[in-house]
Amino acid sequence: MATAAAISLSPSPQIRRLSASIATPIRSISSLHFDSLRSNSSSLRNPSIRVSASSMRVGTPEKISTASFLDRRESGFLHFVKYHGLGNDFILVDNRDSAEPRITPEQAVKLCDRNFGIGADGVIFAMSGVNGTDYTMRIFNSDGSEPEMCGNGVRCFARFIAELENLYGKQSFTVHTGAGLIVPEIQEDGKVKVDMGEPILKASNVPTKLPANKDQAVVKSDLNVDGVIWNVTCVSMGNPHCVTFGNQESQNLTVDELNLAVVGPKFEHHEMFPARTNTEFVEVVSHEHLKMRVWERGAGATLACGTGACAVVVAAVLEGRAGRSCTVDLPGGPLDIEWKEEDNHVYMTGPAEVVFYGSVAV
Repeated sequence: MATAAAISLSPSPQIRRLSASIATPIRSISSLHFDSLRSNSSSLRNPSIRVSASSMRVGTPEKISTASFLDRRESGFLHFVKYHGLGNDFILVDNRDSAEPRITPEQAVKLCDRNFGIGADGVIFAMSGVNGTDYTMRIFNSDGSEPEMCGNGVRCFARFIAELENLYGKQSFTVHTGAGLIVPEIQEDGKVKVDMGEPILKASNVPTKLPANKDQAVVKSDLNVDGVIWNVTCVSMGNPHCVTFGNQESQNLTVDELNLAVVGPKFEHHEMFPARTNTEFVEVVSHEHLKMRVWERGAGATLACGTGACAVVVAAVLEGRAGRSCTVDLPGGPLDIEWKEEDNHVYMTGPAEVVFYGSVAV
């Protein structure tokens, strides 16, 4: 498989465009910020082929038009833009001309590989809208599974759409997702505010097999995970979340001390979650300030999870630990979350940034 980005970089806003022509050995320019990159290797369809970044072009944004790059339609190549929302990173693909994703889940797994691929938590496809919406968003996780929605991903999606459509300033549009209608709004400062809709609390709809203990919801319920009793609250933001602030051994978590790689999978695959679950471990800093770490279903430990931050605030309110408007600190940075009493909707505000542009043979 040939790819455009078997590298790790943090480009400046001024120089970050990737393209695809002049062969330059990667070792000789590894310290540079890149304008564009395409590797010359074998097809993505061959599962035995490693991904390499054997050649690339270096240039400046002034010389390469973003619009012309995204408009390219060469046969056999997939053009993409890599974005991140607080370090939760995604490969964005313009898929508006097709009702099916341009790559398979198996190909997405290879592209997301951080050693032999581009490296990402998922691949997001920008597709034409259905049922009166402006656009449709689909996503393949790094393990090839398809989640209903992704909060950080939808912010990246919004910025990608604005770039594709040459939209500037404050903009909003409707997006069809597996979790239903989502409405992102790009703010004047470039951050994206997203109406994430109403949280789902009914146990069977989260879904969880844990018995409801507050109306039809699971709030501060006991969950036995490998012999440890955790207190959990279950929330769906269109995708399932299990939120915990502590266990019988430690009622108040210090999240930096958690061995997430060990405990996270035990929650994700617990028999009480028939669709598996995302899990948020939360430390209360103050009534308006929470700190969390997340183990994402299908992606593992990530630097940020937008739907998870929303679920955390809902759970904190239900357990009486925090107010309806909170700053939630994630490993990648903070998100502003508000659960409005007036309409019962959860609103998330945070950044989404371009990392680089590239092309990959498919």
